[in-house]
Amino acid sequence: MATELEIHQAQAQILKTLLFKTEARFRDLNTQKLTTDHFTFHLKQLVEAKIIEKTLKGTYQLTAKGKEFANRFDTEKVALEKQAKAAVCIVAIKKEGTKIQYLSQQRLKNPFFGYRGFVTGKLRWGEELWETAARELKEETGLNGKLEFCGMEHKMDYSKEDRQILEDKFFYIIRATQTKGTLIEDFEGGKNGWLTEKEILNEPKVFEDVPDILKVVKGKKFTFGEKKFYYSKKQY
Repeated sequence: MATELEIHQAQAQILKTLLFKTEARFRDLNTQKLTTDHFTFHLKQLVEAKIIEKTLKGTYQLTAKGKEFANRFDTEKVALEKQAKAAVCIVAIKKEGTKIQYLSQQRLKNPFFGYRGFVTGKLRWGEELWETAARELKEETGLNGKLEFCGMEHKMDYSKEDRQILEDKFFYIIRATQTKGTLIEDFEGGKNGWLTEKEILNEPKVFEDVPDILKVVKGKKFTFGEKKFYYSKKQY
């Protein structure tokens, strides 16, 4: 079957029909009146992907996987809706002499190759926030630490040239203190390093939300922010 965002129109129509029925017969699913061979091909694709299943009565119904999948449909457009991604942004902090340092990460993969920010990672399906934060911190830096949820950010990145949205993410901002372990300085896709706030902001390529994130982790109150940022396609 095609990928989620490229699902064939015929398959989308089948899913739309089953969204409003507990089950349906073969002929009732073929709302577009396709040829039998053509329609059977698309039905088979959905069955093989375990999105729908055939019942003992010979009818078809959505599987548990299919219900979650189809529930993200825009039923008017008969297409999957794009949704913002959920991720963690982890900012580890330590004091080195009289200086406060932050664990910053330079991204060495696309998109945004070369940009500096903090450790981030997507929430996995069924994973708790603290599990994600601890896992990402350990995997990407080799460290463990005391984790504290201190804010949220809705970050929308747009293209300067045509104002088209590039990325849409909600970040759970996590402060990490009392870190222990051996820092992984270089890894495939990035570099880690302890830098002061001034050093981070003086880097040639810095994500535009970095100053806002630093304010959140330095603050004492839970904070929510929402902003649109514009990057040229060359930057992206």
